[in-house]
Amino acid sequence: MASQSVQLGLKANWQQFSLLVLINAFVGGMVGLERTILPEIAEADFGMAARTAILSFIVVFGVVKAITNYYTGALADKVGRKNLLVIGWLAALPIPFLLIYADSWNWVLLANVLLGINQGLAWSSTVVMKIDLVGERDRGLAMGLNESAGYLAVGGVAFLTGWIAGEYGLRPYPFYLGIAFAVLGLFLSWVFVKDTAHHVQAETGSSSLHKLENVFWETTWKNPNLGSIAQAGLVNNLNDGMVWGLLPILLGTQNFSLEQIGQIVALYPAVWGLGQLFTGKMADHLIKKSMLFWGMLLQGAVLLLFIAADSFWQFAALSVALGIGTAIVYPTFLAAIADYAHPQQRAESIGVFRLWRDLGYAAGALLTGILADAFGIYWAVGSIGFLTLFSAGIIAWRMEKCRLA
Repeated sequence: MASQSVQLGLKANWQQFSLLVLINAFVGGMVGLERTILPEIAEADFGMAARTAILSFIVVFGVVKAITNYYTGALADKVGRKNLLVIGWLAALPIPFLLIYADSWNWVLLANVLLGINQGLAWSSTVVMKIDLVGERDRGLAMGLNESAGYLAVGGVAFLTGWIAGEYGLRPYPFYLGIAFAVLGLFLSWVFVKDTAHHVQAETGSSSLHKLENVFWETTWKNPNLGSIAQAGLVNNLNDGMVWGLLPILLGTQNFSLEQIGQIVALYPAVWGLGQLFTGKMADHLIKKSMLFWGMLLQGAVLLLFIAADSFWQFAALSVALGIGTAIVYPTFLAAIADYAHPQQRAESIGVFRLWRDLGYAAGALLTGILADAFGIYWAVGSIGFLTLFSAGIIAWRMEKCRLA
């Protein structure tokens, strides 16, 4: 297929795009398996009380996913996006079995090493391939649909696993969902997905962007736009790592049932996922700097309000608000990175961004675990809330007020 015959756009590529959205829902479902019940398994099955030890599974997941993200971006053009997607699903196959049969916490950590590889390869590949397919005009919408599918699946599976665990026990039944996700994800990726290298070639010929001299350093901090996005991504996932690990424990101290905890925990990624159906398209029309600033500001404020909550409905409302704040920034991150990176450097720049963003999982879990053990859960939540507000301030100070859409 010659690059001249390739058409960019959502309408021209709707079949492949829709397939990648479905596959990314399965990717999100793999994370949702752990979202509600793994902290409960740590305490009930392995007798782990220290917050730092319990959150070790998120540290392992975050570090491995972050490193895999970087290499997915760096290798995307050499290995092929589809090949990386298939490899990511091969890594997912053992995960549910490890979680079902784990007789020590080390097996859970090994499962999260594989989960990090799966998420880094599979989610990053679907992100880059969708951006390749749609071209410049619909990037925000593409990322909204991609992230919406992924995080709706996270929320839906988090709710389902909480309900199944409440009815039938923590293991093995909740993890049967993971077996189905891994098999279907691998089959669809291997048989039906097509690579998007020709779409990149087609866009390269029409791009007016200059190439970055050093993709890693400029995406990390030197470029004021890319650097602002990268630090906000890190802080966003830092607070998400804290919510993932500590919110179920915090809710447990309020004497909520496992089913109620599952409902509250699931609201946040569900709203995050649904919201991106709207905020992704908004990112194609509104000023990205403003969306990132207000989204991070809302997240920080909500985290501070968690400290004062004491009823199911207050926690539920705050979980919804946190989902809205995250929905505002999440597709905007990726659409903005794609705006400022040359098409031939896009995959690598997105990989660098996702490296720092997902290191936030590890940093958040480690930092909040230490703070929670030393000073209590409320100190940990408050500290991360203030850090999120500071991140919003960096966006306001450093990022250019440019829409580029």
